Amino acid sequence: MKGLILAAGYGTRFLPITKTIPKEMLPLGTRPALDFVIREFIESGIRDIVIVNSRRKKTLEDYFDREPETEEFFFRNGMESHLRKIQPPDAQLYFVRQQLMNGPGAAVLLVREILGGEPCVLAFPDDLHIGSPPLTRQLLDVHAQTGNAVLALEARPAEEDISRYGVAAVRADTDPLQVTQLVEKPARGTEPSRLISIGRYVLTPEVFAMLSAEQDQHAHGEFYLTPALNRLAQSGRLSGCLYTGERLDTGQPLGYYQAAVRVFLDDPANGPAFLRFLQTVVAERSEGPDAG
Repeated sequence: MKGLILAAGYGTRFLPITKTIPKEMLPLGTRPALDFVIREFIESGIRDIVIVNSRRKKTLEDYFDREPETEEFFFRNGMESHLRKIQPPDAQLYFVRQQLMNGPGAAVLLVREILGGEPCVLAFPDDLHIGSPPLTRQLLDVHAQTGNAVLALEARPAEEDISRYGVAAVRADTDPLQVTQLVEKPARGTEPSRLISIGRYVLTPEVFAMLSAEQDQHAHGEFYLTPALNRLAQSGRLSGCLYTGERLDTGQPLGYYQAAVRVFLDDPANGPAFLRFLQTVVAERSEGPDAG
């Protein structure tokens, strides 16, 4: 099965840095955010990965390519540890440019032929996962059980406003969960559940046929996946995976800062010193003139 990553967006929430640096290349520790998704795919057994990007994001292609001059320098100077750090991932990556930013549905259809009419795992690179088994592996297990398309679902607290998410209605007596509807950005108080859809999916071949039919009728504006997914849900062919592990939401600045701190603290070499630094900063802030 192939993996698909949609990375062609503008990243407007991170301006001005995303004027020239793709959001997917913002660092978390010493690795760019996108590399976490690539590794998740590889750890889940996926070795063919399609990345939809744009002409503004050549850096993505360069990062995952070979760097012969640097490799030669490290090799000649016996710097094996450095050499290992810059090796490309153990996967075949294919880059496809989306010339018009007209939504995720259009981006998926752009690579339909490359995917070869087979199921694929779709990832939005804003959502990163920490834990074992990898999030992609968990979705693939549900797909293997059901043969259905699969949404990654996360339960959110009752007091939280989840109106900016897609929210899944599910049949509570099913295992794996059967999704009956996906409601995009429901008004607060009208949510069908507390289960939000996050940025991982298994898409089955019928999704592409439905997207193609939807696109023929789409008049203007961005073209989304939700209508096709809801058609699957109505026919009982959409499952939900209430995953285990931790999600890092890097799609907006606060979530990115939190994810960066989380990754820094997990660094065995620098994490303990970074934790002491954070504790010192917090103590200084709490004792300052504006404390409380």
